[in-house]
Formats: sequence, structure tokens, C-alpha cells
Amino acid sequence: MTDGYLLGIDIGTYSSKGVLVTTEGQIVDSHTVPHGMDIPSPGHFEHDAEKVWWHDFVEIVRVLLGRSGIEARQILGIGTSGIGVCVLAVDSRGTPLRPAILYGIDARAAGQSEYFEKTLKDNSIYAANRKMFGPASPAAKIRWIRDNEPDVYRRTRWFLPCQSFLVYRLTGRATVDIYSAGGFSALRDEAIAEHVTPVERLPETAGSCERVGGVTAEAARETGLVEGTPVIAGTTDAASEALSAGISEPGNMMLMLGSTIFFVLRTARPIDSDRFGSSTFLEEGKHVFLGGTSNGASLVTWFRDRFGEKELEIERAGGEAAYAALARLVRESRPGARGLVVLPYFAGERTPIGDPHAKGLFFGLSLEHTRADIYRAILEGVSFSFRHNLEAMAEEGVEPGRIIAVGGGTKNREWLQIIADVCGAELAIPEQQIGASYGDAFMAGVGIGLYRSVDEIGRWVRIAEIVRPDRSGGDRYDFNYALYRTLYEQNRESMHVLSEYLLG
Repeated sequence: MTDGYLLGIDIGTYSSKGVLVTTEGQIVDSHTVPHGMDIPSPGHFEHDAEKVWWHDFVEIVRVLLGRSGIEARQILGIGTSGIGVCVLAVDSRGTPLRPAILYGIDARAAGQSEYFEKTLKDNSIYAANRKMFGPASPAAKIRWIRDNEPDVYRRTRWFLPCQSFLVYRLTGRATVDIYSAGGFSALRDEAIAEHVTPVERLPETAGSCERVGGVTAEAARETGLVEGTPVIAGTTDAASEALSAGISEPGNMMLMLGSTIFFVLRTARPIDSDRFGSSTFLEEGKHVFLGGTSNGASLVTWFRDRFGEKELEIERAGGEAAYAALARLVRESRPGARGLVVLPYFAGERTPIGDPHAKGLFFGLSLEHTRADIYRAILEGVSFSFRHNLEAMAEEGVEPGRIIAVGGGTKNREWLQIIADVCGAELAIPEQQIGASYGDAFMAGVGIGLYRSVDEIGRWVRIAEIVRPDRSGGDRYDFNYALYRTLYEQNRESMHVLSEYLLG
């Protein structure tokens, strides 16, 4: 195998992570940079692309080079991924004109989605691609900028997702990878573009592993990289995370337990669905069926920050990490959380209900409930949301053969067991849990010719263990899940009234 190293960097919701990897997949070093998320008003979620995305990229590169002792000239290729699909308006020099509007958790564009339905319902391309115009879609967010920030819209040269902004800063080329481009493809129709934005404001499409340029002199000065180092188009974090999990063939599903939950299932052919997404997977001829929730480990963070002061104090004093302590808190409750049911729709919900105005709900609270019950009910509620997705997929004839769980949530062993028990499914846990940045590094290896295809990811990934379901608490889970399914339908109208009021 060729001497040298591959660099992968992923930008997440609350942190960015980078990794230096040998060409055989051995991790040399990694670095994580935490960051915040701006919520300027209810339902609006944003990142400052310069202060978060590019700042984190530069810091990661400089830390990895300085700490590992590896020389920049030894880096053979660079792969990036980012939360997606976000919308960032930039001018002709690639300068952001406003903060980036984040992915499905941002609910500001519901009105624009309704506008598309009214004005484009007779367009055949729109009719065949309605999911591309939902409230969370790039199309709706671009139209929101057009409607609400006309000066920004007028000055915009390109609308870029996260990884595309990094690639532009590195190479000076505006591209979007083949996987992420699925959210933009219908916008290239002239009749549709009239209602969204001219096609020339969309980046050109490239293969996810395709080399799209080299590091420019300016980017080399900022990052410490060598000018000309190959850069690939990269992809959305979920796709790269799926690759890092080792989904090398149809039937493999990646379950990403991050701030949100996202799943990607390899399929032998494209499958159309009104509730779920489908896309080309990183290379032509490869397909995935996908979906996800708007809320996952973000609810654990919410609970920690508001109800975990005791654990946070211990952590600040140099003791055990708050997340680890809270994971044990589950044991002080029992399956079913004493009848407490949580709808985890704290930032709306994506699949399978597709409702940005859905709200979080605690049902069944009594004076007997403890902090442990509330925490456990949150984990069970998120697990119920995944079970709901699995059942909705089965209704469409789509079922995974193997589920591979990855992401920060896999560190919470109690939560993994709850998911397995609630869903009655085995979860395979990879030995390597570095995440999307690891997949980015492998894609860079494909891009520079070290590997023929992303299907060779099995040469890097090994399964460490299998979490098997324990159905001893099955009756309590099933009872709460039945309530979970009815609570949304019973409260949907009230949720929408509240959302309309808050959004004013």
C-alpha cells in the first residue's frame, strides 16, 4: 500500500471532528472541536460558516499536523463531510452573506413549502419529487431567503451545503456531491427554477469521491496544508457516517445515533417513497433508502444542561463525564419509565411523519416520577421514533438485513440496549467509532485511486460486538409505544396552533 496519510474532517451539529489515517485504515490521531448552534428565533437553527465550519477545519488541520508529527506533504488526499443538507448563501468570492440555515431541524420554511404546493402542483417534475420541496428542503430554504431577505438573495452567487463551502475554501471550486445533489436535482428544471432560483446559482455536481481540485495557495497558508493536495467533493455527514459503518452491500443499514438520528439502508435498486428519501450512494449505480429524526442525542444534551447540574459539577471538578454518569441513571428507573411517555419532537420531526411543527410532549407525569424516570422516558421516546420508522419502512416493503449502530450515542450502552429491546432488533457495533471523518478519509483514498470503490470499505471496518434484544420488558415497551403512536395524532392540531402562535 502507498506510504502516506489520508485526512478526513466532518462538521457536525455541536462539534467538528478530524482524523489522520494510514492508507490501510489505521488511525494515527484525531481531534474534536466543540461549537454551538445559534437559535435566533423559534424554529430557526443556524451556524456561522466562517466562525464554525471554516474555523473548525483550520484548527483541526493545524492540531493534527502539529501533534502527530506528520508533515503536510505526506497527506495524499482530503475528504470532508458536513451536516446536511444545509443552505449557505455566498457571494462570487465565496464569502457568506448570512448564517447557514441548518438541515431538517430548521422549521422556518413551512410557508414556502406550501407555496410550492399551490403553484407547482400541476408540474410533473414537482409531482414526482414532492419530497424535494418540503419544509426542510434546500428549495424551501432558498425560497425563504428570496422572500424574506431579498438583498441577500440578490447578492448570492451560489447556495452551498456545508461540505461544499469547505471544498470551495480549499479549492476555489463550487461543487455539490452526487449524494447531496439529490436535494437539488429537481431545481434544475427551468419551470421550477423560476420559483426557486436560477440554475447557475446551484453548484456543479461531482461524484462524492471525485477529485475536484487541489488546495490553493491561500488555503495552504491558512491551514498549513501543502498547495495542490488533492481534495474530493465530499458528502453529507450521514452518507459518510454510513460508509464508516461499513455498509458495503444491499441490506446493510447504518443507524447514526448523533444529535439527530439518521439511517441509511443500502438497496439493490432505487425505491420511491412519499415518506422516506432515496438517493444515489456516493457512486453511480449504488442506491440507498434513508430517513431520520430531528431529535436524538440532542435531547440527552438538553436533559444534561437543564437537569444534570450535579453531574456537570462533578465533571467540571475533573471527575466523571456528565454523559457517562447520566447513562447509569437509567438503571434507577425500569422499562416503561413507570408509564411516562415522551414524544421527542423537540425540534419538529422528519420521518416518517414529516412535521416541522410537531412538539415535544411528556405524558403521564405524576408525583411518583423521578429524574431517572424522565431521563429514561426520553431515551425510550427516541427509541420509539426509530421503531416507528422501521414499521413504516416495512409497510413499504423495505427491511434491513443488518443494522450497524454508530455515532456518539453508542457510548451510552444503556440506550443501545433500550433501542434493541424496543425494536426487537440486533445492533452491530463497529470496532472503530470515529465516525464520519473516517468515511471521509476512505473516500479520499478512493478519489486518489488507492481503492476502486466505496464497496471496499470492508477492508477497514470490523464489527466489535452485537447488542441483542432482551424482551423481558417487552410488554411495558409495547404498551408505551401504543400510547406513543396515538399521542401525536391526538395532539397534532394543538401542536400546530402553538407553532403558528410562536412563529407569529
